[in-house]
Amino acid sequence: MTDSPGEPVRQRKNDLYPGVSDELAENMKCGWADTKAHDLQQVPQAAHTAARRAALSARFPGERLVVPAGNLKTRSNDTEYAFRASTEYAYLTGDQTHDGVLVLEPVQDGHRATIHLLPRSNRENGEFWLDDMGELWVGRRHSLTEAEQLLGIPAKDVRELPEQLKQATGPVRNVRGHDPVIESALTDKVTKERDEELRVYLSEARAVKDDFEIGELQKAVDSTVRGFEDVVKVLDKAEATSERYIEGTFFLRARVDGNDVGYGSICAAGPHACTLHWVRNDGDVRSGDLLLLDAGVETHSLYTADVTRTLPINGRFTDVQRKIYDAVYEAQEAGIAAVKPGAAYRDFHDAAQRVLAEKLVEWGLVEGPVARVLELGLQRRWTLHGTGHMFGMDVHDCAAARTEAYVDGTLEPGVCLTVEPGLYFQADDLTVPEEYRGIGVRIEDDILVTEDGNRNLSEALPRRSDQVEAWMAALKG
Repeated sequence: MTDSPGEPVRQRKNDLYPGVSDELAENMKCGWADTKAHDLQQVPQAAHTAARRAALSARFPGERLVVPAGNLKTRSNDTEYAFRASTEYAYLTGDQTHDGVLVLEPVQDGHRATIHLLPRSNRENGEFWLDDMGELWVGRRHSLTEAEQLLGIPAKDVRELPEQLKQATGPVRNVRGHDPVIESALTDKVTKERDEELRVYLSEARAVKDDFEIGELQKAVDSTVRGFEDVVKVLDKAEATSERYIEGTFFLRARVDGNDVGYGSICAAGPHACTLHWVRNDGDVRSGDLLLLDAGVETHSLYTADVTRTLPINGRFTDVQRKIYDAVYEAQEAGIAAVKPGAAYRDFHDAAQRVLAEKLVEWGLVEGPVARVLELGLQRRWTLHGTGHMFGMDVHDCAAARTEAYVDGTLEPGVCLTVEPGLYFQADDLTVPEEYRGIGVRIEDDILVTEDGNRNLSEALPRRSDQVEAWMAALKG
């Protein structure tokens, strides 16, 4: 939190100007134009966030519910990481400002929602130009009145909230892990178990996406498609530098089209493709190798895509690369076909794993029959991970949901999930032919469950090996 109202403004240590003259202080108070914002329109998701708050209110009647956005985190000394609001807070408010806190206070017929925010910087005490969070340093904030107009939620000064929460009575629940000041104020009013129930509810509430969310996810995917196209066009420059050229190219697209990347881009060339979360991105990019690019653009409303393509760096698969790639493609086709309303969540994983197990038996890498391989999980030496996950505001969305509501649950329209089988033959794996070693292939698409089946949101990116080659050739001219 910044300084409370009435507190003296902090001074930086080793400031070249250790004091402020009375004359300068008076000068800085005056001569500023009115910057009040006019004709503000509510954020596009305001009606949806109101409905989400109403559902939350119905789930926890008579209880005070506290959902913080989080605070800035120090990167080095007095510089901070770029802020990203907590998913729960953004989901319920549409706001993304640091230090914000949503409070649902119980009333007779439900809850009264209030969003607590940092107000405009004080010009009378010099806060706006002397404080490190002053608007002269970090930019203009919305006034509380403007925030109310944008979000459709009454707004108050967040600096007064900790003391108010200390005085609160009755049951309270808080989303933990985001704001230590708020947690300290509530330390004797909450329990870990009750707070976890709130977090689990908010995770499960995001499983079925509304029309606004689906639209945002399609935007994220469309931008991601453009990012993949950008990368293919500069693969020659990546060969002259490193995987970081690929990372930087995709990041440029993410920042131009959206808010950021939704997660650290995996730009894995050659044997790095066998490291599932390769985010160092400092390796060589060589003609003849494969590039596994796993990346997603995050929209301004914080919804992210999650797409993977494995591409031949020189534009053509070798025979062995194509053999492995086509096996993964066949597995993904089986997985996508299993995504439909009423299906068990695990069905798409089981369908894809069966195909991969069949290939591994066929290639003589593991002894069949296939049923035995699957029962013992022997294929996992080379398939490694699950075949998908839900995605949304978090790239691994709904992660706190109960197992019975997630992996042991049933698909329904509006659920969004990835289908991403892979085969990974480590460079030091002596159980496979030498020609396989160092080859890693994953194909990942973003799938929406519809009323009559599914829709591939990322279908604009080719998947079949011959189509990938034709697409790359067209992009390279």
